[in-house]
Amino acid sequence: MKLPEHRTETYEIKVALGLTRTIFRLADNGDANSLASQLRANRFRLFAEILRSVPGQVRILDAGGTAPTWQRHRNELPKNFHVTLLNKEFAERPQLPHVEYVLGDARKMEMFPDRNFDVCFSNSLIEHLEAGDQVSFANEIRRVSQGYFVQTPNRYFPIEPHFLVPGWQFLPIGLRAGLLQQMDFGWMKRVPDPAAAREAVESIRLLNEGELQRLFADGQIHREKIGPLTKSLVAWRPICAKC
Repeated sequence: MKLPEHRTETYEIKVALGLTRTIFRLADNGDANSLASQLRANRFRLFAEILRSVPGQVRILDAGGTAPTWQRHRNELPKNFHVTLLNKEFAERPQLPHVEYVLGDARKMEMFPDRNFDVCFSNSLIEHLEAGDQVSFANEIRRVSQGYFVQTPNRYFPIEPHFLVPGWQFLPIGLRAGLLQQMDFGWMKRVPDPAAAREAVESIRLLNEGELQRLFADGQIHREKIGPLTKSLVAWRPICAKC
């Protein structure tokens, strides 16, 4: 028996909405019980392991980060640490004894001398840079820090992490821009203007494992898994004052 066409469409819409809500719940970093929050907590525990080799105060540079992240994961870090947050702007600057705020561009960290930090931490920033800027960013990280821990979503994970649409990253740019003109997708709000919509789509350049390894050739790649699938990639190098 074939359902009437309007009933079929209603069913498909309900299924699509249900899937969308499920993806949102899984990807919501604001929910401590979400899959995304659990993965981030595991990531921070892995990062904390790198810090154990540092005697005394650990000097951390967070490129593109915010203070709430370090407040949330304070108990997983060594007691004696200092974080320098580098960003182009800060919505808020809570006064914390272990946090310093620096306005600047992570692609050109002229304000910091070589080897100024024990380790550089960066979470989901590098994919928001153009190809040439990704190279500059990686070079600056390697210059100003003895070790690093740079996370980025895996290009080949089925669900694109910003638009939350399966396979979105593989669609033609023009099609993605046209769709974004029509409605919100994931965390990305509708952009009615054609040029601005295309710019928003092109502002995200996901990396695969080989590309990340080439940017950080002196480091190792950690694969963050969901079952057999690699959701995120982490380029990391242990802290070594003589490296």
